Amino acid sequence: MSIQSEKVQEIVNSDKFKQLVKKRLSVSLTLTAVMLIIYIGFILAIAFNKDALAYKIGKHLTIGLPIGIGIIVFAWLLTGLYTRWANQSYDKSVEELRDQILQK
Repeated sequence: MSIQSEKVQEIVNSDKFKQLVKKRLSVSLTLTAVMLIIYIGFILAIAFNKDALAYKIGKHLTIGLPIGIGIIVFAWLLTGLYTRWANQSYDKSVEELRDQILQK
């Protein structure tokens, strides 16, 4: 076993790495679940309550269109939230773990 693969095994087996993987999975699954709930809720509203989304809020505009656009914007915001978390927290933790192991 080479030195490089020993360091890789040390990283993979460390508690910090396992916690980091668990945290990333938790954050990404939470954001995915939130987006899916909102998107599926909108689709179910289209399927089962068309009248509510057909409510006119202007001469040629119904409430469904701003809600649909809002869902798209919300998806962008969730993406931004994940990116911000990754840049501020996750990436720093990965670098610290890597540096800690490589300095040994």
